[in-house]
Amino acid sequence: MNFSDKKFFRLAALMGALTVIIGAFGAHGLKPQLTAYQIEIFEKGVQYQFVHVLAMLAVAIQLQHTPDNVWLRRAAWFFLAGILAFSGSLYLLACRDLIAFPVGWAGPVTPLGGLSFIAGWMSLFLSQKV
Repeated sequence: MNFSDKKFFRLAALMGALTVIIGAFGAHGLKPQLTAYQIEIFEKGVQYQFVHVLAMLAVAIQLQHTPDNVWLRRAAWFFLAGILAFSGSLYLLACRDLIAFPVGWAGPVTPLGGLSFIAGWMSLFLSQKV
């Protein structure tokens, strides 16, 4: 495994740890301060982040066997971008009443994160030759 492949493993591991931290923070630290709807939004961010962390990990494993596959690398980057944009914007929107700065700009970012997730899955599809 070369440095670049280790990078995706490390990113997936870091994002996995952050998912657990963020989820626990939401469940224990934020729950008393958020409405049921805000908690639902926050939990949706955690759910999508966790699923795509696992996808990044699968891509890192596959890169061990096909290290020159450009579509696998694109998939990993798209998954990471989706986590940051989709889940990150949901976290901000769920906590908007607790944050001292405006986060209305995050609303339009959420669908861009969703598109990044879709691009990641399509890149994963294209990574496999027929």
